[in-house]
Amino acid sequence: MSEPPPGVAAAVEGELRLLDPVVRASTELLVQVLHPEFHEVDTTGRRWDREMVITSLISDEAPRPGQLTASRMRGVQLADELVHVTFDTEAKGKRAHRSSLWRLTETGWLLYYHQATPFDAAVATDG
Repeated sequence: MSEPPPGVAAAVEGELRLLDPVVRASTELLVQVLHPEFHEVDTTGRRWDREMVITSLISDEAPRPGQLTASRMRGVQLADELVHVTFDTEAKGKRAHRSSLWRLTETGWLLYYHQATPFDAAVATDG
């Protein structure tokens, strides 16, 4: 199997960093990964911007989902400066299909957009 393009490899590495509880609890580390114009739609349908996500994640009252397990992670380079990554996560029995767009900037690849959709493994299909 061939190596993924550098942009895909960087985006996948970034996704794995964001699963790390140390990164998720650090403003300094989060700003190194999240694009200034970052937006997210979470599993409840709520929209978040970069500031909201960082504030929520570093808060002492932030929910801690425990260990997030990622599977089926794959990426495709859509353009020289744009990568799409998809994967599934599970934490404490809750599962989500995830989709992210990563943009190349002067400082490297940054997460520009993320969406998570909950799913039930018993009724999910591969597709």
